[in-house]
Amino acid sequence: MINKQIDSCDQAVEGVFDGASIMLGGFGNAGMPGQLIDALRRKAVKNLTIISNGAGTGPFALGALFAEGLARKLIASYPAPTATGFRDLYLKGEVELELVPQGSLVERIRCGGNGLGGFYTPTGAGTELAHGKETRTMNGREHVLELALRADFVFLKAHLGDRFGNLSYRGTMRNFNMVMASAGDRVFAEVDHLVPAGDIQPDNVHTPGIFVDHVIEVARLPKLLELPKEGS
Repeated sequence: MINKQIDSCDQAVEGVFDGASIMLGGFGNAGMPGQLIDALRRKAVKNLTIISNGAGTGPFALGALFAEGLARKLIASYPAPTATGFRDLYLKGEVELELVPQGSLVERIRCGGNGLGGFYTPTGAGTELAHGKETRTMNGREHVLELALRADFVFLKAHLGDRFGNLSYRGTMRNFNMVMASAGDRVFAEVDHLVPAGDIQPDNVHTPGIFVDHVIEVARLPKLLELPKEGS
């Protein structure tokens, strides 16, 4: 009987190795697999390449991962000013940043999940983001070649999951989680609720279980993703 459930986030990160590349779902705090990221921090693997929309929004989860010096490179579209853990290391030259326009980042991941080598886009042409990249002129407009992205591991966050690995997101949790699900060698999803097989209606399966290796039910920690108020 297929059963992809595992007991803990610590068990999920057991196979992560030094130098691994890891995709992390989430747009800001929405859909961020915070407890998988925290387990990764506890494991203290080093020299990680992180592929994520941002670099965290406070001193927890992804922010803590950078603050503790566990990553050597970030591929992202928006390392926000609140990502102080990453910012401080970047200014010291201790972590590398590959800045990618947001739409191009999504498409690079989609290409990686669909077996494509890359794509040409006018986005970024003629700017520093195109430095060192192949370009072509099509229909009188310069295009930049963006290569596909894949990762050794993908960490997702979903609202519902079942033992087959089927996932259902809530609201903006879909963001990067859906496209990343197909672009990794090993895919782990932390879910708010693990439900019996068949309870997720087919129309509500946003990521089919064929893309997911393991699911972990975690207790929601609503305060984990809130920044402290000024003066508190």
